[in-house]
Amino acid sequence: MLKRHECRFVGFVTPEGAMSNMPVNLDDPRVKRTRQLLLQSFMDLLEQKKSIYSISVQDIASHATVNRATFYAHFQDKYAFLECWMSDKFRKIVEMRLPDYTLTGTGDLRTLIQVTFEFLARLRKYMTPGDVQFEPMFEVAIQKEIERLLLRWLREKERVQASVAEEMIETTAEVISWGIFGSAVQWSRNPGQRTAEAMTRDVLAVATTVLEPVI
Repeated sequence: MLKRHECRFVGFVTPEGAMSNMPVNLDDPRVKRTRQLLLQSFMDLLEQKKSIYSISVQDIASHATVNRATFYAHFQDKYAFLECWMSDKFRKIVEMRLPDYTLTGTGDLRTLIQVTFEFLARLRKYMTPGDVQFEPMFEVAIQKEIERLLLRWLREKERVQASVAEEMIETTAEVISWGIFGSAVQWSRNPGQRTAEAMTRDVLAVATTVLEPVI
């Protein structure tokens, strides 16, 4: 199973309340609980306010019953938090269709492509005008998750074949992830022209052609 990508933590708060430059322990159950508490706090507030833009760091911390120092011990700022939130949200949706959160063949690749199209269509539907500023950050977060899945799959294939250089594997994963994501972004802006199923079929055909030398 692919190990979950952990959002980056920037440090921890010392007893005196100052920020330490030392990273927190990502395996510490207390760190994981705090992270999930903050993410759930944000989700609760989003249900109430219906706008990402209107939710402040203080809102998130207060609703989670922690102080601002605790928030900043885990996230550099609101943007870093939102990037983590979007990655987590996308992963959970993918896991509903790919329970092991891993790719094993072109069938799983097709599922990943379709999920990406469906996810972006829903995301755009619920974004408010004030939330548009966060789109570039959300896009990078989603693309990186797609790239990680592809990279793990291709690396596992090459453990058996050992015929393709690591640089080629990384480039292939990056190009295909942007191809999948870029196509989904463009389609989500005007989804009435073609169905998600038709777009998935065509993107999969292109992706498998690019992947052929590697897989």
